[in-house]
Amino acid sequence: MRNACLALCVTGFLAAAPRAGAEPPDRGLAGLDEIYPKLDALYLELHKNPELSMREERTAARLATELRALGYAVTTGVGGTGLVGVLKNGAGQTVYLRTELDALPIEEKTGLPYASTVKAVDAKGKTQPAMHACGHDAHMAGWTGAAALLARHKDLWRGTVVMIGQPAEETVEGARAMIADGLFKRFPRPDFLVAVHDASETPAGKLYIVPGYSFASVDSVDVTVFGRGGHGARPEVTVDPIVIAARTVLTLQTLVSREKDPLEPAVVTVGSIHGGSKHNIIPDEVKLQITVRSYDPAVRKQLLDGIARIAKAEAMAANAPREPEVKISESQDATYNDPALAKRLTAALARRLGKEAVIEGRPQMVAEDFGELGKAARAPSVMIRIGAVEPKQYAAATAARTPLPSLHSAMFMPDRERTIRTATAALVLSTLELLGPR
Repeated sequence: MRNACLALCVTGFLAAAPRAGAEPPDRGLAGLDEIYPKLDALYLELHKNPELSMREERTAARLATELRALGYAVTTGVGGTGLVGVLKNGAGQTVYLRTELDALPIEEKTGLPYASTVKAVDAKGKTQPAMHACGHDAHMAGWTGAAALLARHKDLWRGTVVMIGQPAEETVEGARAMIADGLFKRFPRPDFLVAVHDASETPAGKLYIVPGYSFASVDSVDVTVFGRGGHGARPEVTVDPIVIAARTVLTLQTLVSREKDPLEPAVVTVGSIHGGSKHNIIPDEVKLQITVRSYDPAVRKQLLDGIARIAKAEAMAANAPREPEVKISESQDATYNDPALAKRLTAALARRLGKEAVIEGRPQMVAEDFGELGKAARAPSVMIRIGAVEPKQYAAATAARTPLPSLHSAMFMPDRERTIRTATAALVLSTLELLGPR
């Protein structure tokens, strides 16, 4: 986020003396230095042993062990491999703190001594490399740190803390799976929901809150273009699906550039195109894989309808033997940070950390299913972004205008101590604001 957001240097405020006239950082963070080595060890263990979506058995069991040792009532197997830990502390409201469990099917290339070398089995039974390339391992370590500090400082809050370990965020199915398995019927319903997510484009030790839409909706669209195959030297007796697919890819770009309101954000990216097997063979079909992002539901519908319309029109123009198949999957609504809750948490952090540390953030076109929980519970939710880039590396890359490894990159490696400490602090301070004495 170039204009970045709600900024707070956690490692700095833990060590620094409070400024004159400023409220000192909440003592709910006392003990973070003591427990950090355990959080770091947990991070390394999780990083070395990633599991793919809906197969996070070992990861869930590991976090369940941590929560039980802290006094939480833990239930596993919620929504498949999800877990729920409940800590009641008298009468009051309920706050959900959520983390994700799953990794990505990516072969790690960071060269780190603790890099993942795991081959994991996905939900379809396919074995492939796995890596925590989206920082979920750091989220889990910070979430565990927050659980520990909230259990230690029960004198500072009243109510119920519910720790949610959610499977399958990367396939945007885990939140719905937990809801369908009775999350809000079997456990206390939330009054508020809070989560963190690391950011690969901002320095570690900083926090970012975006009021309103924070992440985009997402739809995965599979298009199969049909032709009539034959010899590459006899194109006149064929209908070439590669040419149809190429025209389709180019025309799809006009959905964003020429059909949509330019003030409404949207992305249509063809991420995969497959067809043919040899130089001199015209195939019978070509497959396209497309990702679609937007915020506004009307824009989303316009884009999806437009993809089907363009694919069919290009096929008709080429006299294809049949209409293309268009299938939509992995759909997820946009993530919406409740503005009132975002404002409240921003103000609370400003009181503790200084007004100069609070800057409004910008939304992004990546997707998340955290908002699904708040929507189903009809409760306000906020996702807080945390920087993950080592500050000197960030400064050097900014000065040289060199791109940094992004999330989902085989080269992504967060500045783990600052990132974990920041995640812990964000969750603890947010919970104390919501459940602490008024």
